[in-house]
Amino acid sequence: MAPPDPWQQQPADSEREELLPIKPHQPGTQSVHWRNLVGFWLLGLCNNFSYVVMLSAAHDILKHQRTPENNSHVDPEPTLTPHNSTSRYDCNPVSTAAVLLADILPTFIIKLLAPLGLHLMPYSPRVILCGACAAGSFLLVAFSQEVMTSLSGVVLASISSGLGEITFLALTAFYPSEVVSWWSSGTGGAGLLGALSYLGLTLVGLSPGNTLISMLGIPVLLLATYFLLLKSPDSLGSEEASVQQPLIEGESSKPYSNFNVSLSFSDRWNVFKGLLKYIVPLALVYFAEYFINQGLFELLFFRNTSLNHAQQYRWYQMLYQAGVFVSRSSLHCCRFRFIWILAALQFLNLGFLMTEVSFSFLPSIYIVFLIILYEGFLGGAAYVNSFHNIAVETQEEHREFAMATACIADTLGISLSGALALPLHDFLCQNH
Repeated sequence: MAPPDPWQQQPADSEREELLPIKPHQPGTQSVHWRNLVGFWLLGLCNNFSYVVMLSAAHDILKHQRTPENNSHVDPEPTLTPHNSTSRYDCNPVSTAAVLLADILPTFIIKLLAPLGLHLMPYSPRVILCGACAAGSFLLVAFSQEVMTSLSGVVLASISSGLGEITFLALTAFYPSEVVSWWSSGTGGAGLLGALSYLGLTLVGLSPGNTLISMLGIPVLLLATYFLLLKSPDSLGSEEASVQQPLIEGESSKPYSNFNVSLSFSDRWNVFKGLLKYIVPLALVYFAEYFINQGLFELLFFRNTSLNHAQQYRWYQMLYQAGVFVSRSSLHCCRFRFIWILAALQFLNLGFLMTEVSFSFLPSIYIVFLIILYEGFLGGAAYVNSFHNIAVETQEEHREFAMATACIADTLGISLSGALALPLHDFLCQNH
């Protein structure tokens, strides 16, 4: 007898609701539902915030290291000698892809190893660790005087973001599938708010270090949201939820158990094979996307504007994150089933901007601004639609494992892009 297919077509959200038995109205259920939706939005916002800020600060981390006497204002134009003073790109000695790799490789390792045993750790200690690492990353980079120390702080941000993403996406399996879109919207909001706040605070005169110190409230908000705002699935009045797991309230006083523990290797392998139709195109989308962001942004330097190089880089990051926020919040009005189409469009963006880096044929930086906004829209749409489709199509007992496993896709694409962006930076800066 063949094992059941974990990827058999599941009813859509509206159909699923019709199949559920009608239950009497329970006072407070609607309030709990909205608390959880807002809770997942805030968790997405706080979880990705430090990751985004570190990428927005990448140019400053590598080029604008502070001296002890200069910590109250934004540094003037750096006096460091460029890697190649004759290069038309105004290159940093080290590519911003180095910050990307420090910001993503720990995440990649965590997500790669997580299916093997992370489910044995209760959710609450994971969340506490995420908050501590995020706060440590801000402090370490803010007070750093050396690039390597700064990169160590970026690694802490990566651990926080990676552990948080796999934790909270797995957590969505115990709530209505609607929370996936709210989580995705929150992560998009983190991109926009993180990039915009870093850009805005440095523009008004704060140094990069003081800007990072001002963001220490975000890890506190993460912990408050999880422990105070988010409600246990038991509060939803669902019989299925009540037998699954006390994730938050009383977690320490009850034995830890979840669906992942009961899945056999054969079950996991079958689920993973079904995930490939989303993992592969999502990884390709993020490969192209972050090859642009950390491989080309620094090289897309326009000298005929009032913005200096560092300001141009911050605007690129902010506009990209604006596109991500819009698309990650658009699930109710714009859905994609075939993620490979988005991957193809993202590679067209990569080819176009590679051509611009090589030949500098665009007359205005504002054209690049529009392309970067569109690039962010494609990436955010691929993310939210992939995880929504996975949540709807997988069987309930496989959903926690599927959501936690699929998040390796974006990290895999980002890691590969960072590894290839480093030699590209050196080649262009040394030969142009």
